[in-house]
Amino acid sequence: MKLSVILPVFNEEANVRATLRGLDETLKKINMEHEIIAVDDGSTDGTWDEFKAAASEIDGLKLVRCNENGGKGQALKLGFEKSSGDIVAFFDAGDEYSSDHLVQFLKLMDGEKAEVVIGSKRHPESKVKYPVRRIFWSAVHNLAVKILLGLPVKDTQVGVKVFKREVLKEVMPPLLVKRYAFDVELLANVHRRGYKIVEAPVELNFKPGSEKIRFKDIFRIALDILAISYRMRVLKYYDRVKGKVFQVGS
Repeated sequence: MKLSVILPVFNEEANVRATLRGLDETLKKINMEHEIIAVDDGSTDGTWDEFKAAASEIDGLKLVRCNENGGKGQALKLGFEKSSGDIVAFFDAGDEYSSDHLVQFLKLMDGEKAEVVIGSKRHPESKVKYPVRRIFWSAVHNLAVKILLGLPVKDTQVGVKVFKREVLKEVMPPLLVKRYAFDVELLANVHRRGYKIVEAPVELNFKPGSEKIRFKDIFRIALDILAISYRMRVLKYYDRVKGKVFQVGS
């Protein structure tokens, strides 16, 4: 078995090197062959230089660079295309979550016989403390996802997720959302195909000033969720394109 960890990054020069070092230390503790694929999603700061510096310290680190910022969804698709693991993990670079979560997620995947394990801030065992504004919008978001898409998970947006490769290979090709609602589109289709999703507790290390989502982003997320629902329930788009060959350009 091999584990691929995909790290989508945009303008995280202050955090990405520490995140990569933490991932490397954690993965060395796991008795699995592994790789880290770091995707620079068109950063305009020193992220790429930090990537190159980390590559000199971490064996087997793969670097991927996008010429323009295309969004988290696009970065994850590209990273998946470059990966080869039987199990694929998504991990955010903001240094809000410990890489040790991956160890627990892998154990949970095996113990629960699940195809997907996702972090959830709303899990009763989670340890989180973040602004009221973020809590409010998170609750509104999750309610909309449940009503419009029938997705029975309490949190879609935590940046730590683990998938069996065959799930992503089947579900990813038709996905259209490139930015914040990518996780929603992905998980809604995972659930629709009948795969088992298990939510796991997380410890959130919220960093003041890290809130990057603005009102216009919230509006775009709402439009994306409505569009996903329309494609899924009315057009049956995801059913019609199932099995389509996966191809992503850089």
